[in-house]
Amino acid sequence: MSEDKTKLLRQIEIFSPLTDEELEQVIHMFTIRSFKKNEIILYEEDTNEYMYAILTGRVKVFKTTPDGKEIILAVHGTGEFFGEISLIDGNTEPATVMAMEDSVISLISRKNFYTLMLKNEKIVQNLLLIMCQRFRDAWKKIQVLNFNNASQRIKILFMTLSEQHGRRVEDGIMLDLKLTHQEIADMAGLSRETVTRVLDRWREEGLIKIIRRKHIKLLPEFLKMDSLFT
Repeated sequence: MSEDKTKLLRQIEIFSPLTDEELEQVIHMFTIRSFKKNEIILYEEDTNEYMYAILTGRVKVFKTTPDGKEIILAVHGTGEFFGEISLIDGNTEPATVMAMEDSVISLISRKNFYTLMLKNEKIVQNLLLIMCQRFRDAWKKIQVLNFNNASQRIKILFMTLSEQHGRRVEDGIMLDLKLTHQEIADMAGLSRETVTRVLDRWREEGLIKIIRRKHIKLLPEFLKMDSLFT
């Protein structure tokens, strides 16, 4: 059981620099929980006492506007973590986190998190690199929302997702995400109808393929486009 837990923790990006021996020494600090699809893991304004690392599954981080519209800020999958900001600064959680599919997640408490960082410089260095990348991704998100053109918004969103969740295949890049049109709309700040219209046109023009209804493949012609217009 210990070996299985070590193998699972090995895939978490923040702990990837640790050796198996180092993981074995800290494995007792982690608790594993399962969450069902659509189950809330963290509520906005919660006072968070844990960092969460995804062993299997996928979650979305979102805020709800006063009129009830959902805006997806990020999607995290296997190997990624969340909840570290409120854990570090002691403030409340800035957004709600929900499981997009059945997920198994490892939790580490604030006390153990700091103990782990103070004992291992490699984790601190890795955390700083990951957080810097997340800040860059946040700027890209702002860029998406600043475009008035729907096609440009979706294209930049897809290119950003390809960096985080893309997999090179023979004829393009496969986004390893199951995204509905509504979820894409929530990420790009558009209506579902607009997203459907743009994706249908791109598919007809040979720019993308929709695999098994929800997986999106970005084809070479899409990747060559400098700008796309509705």
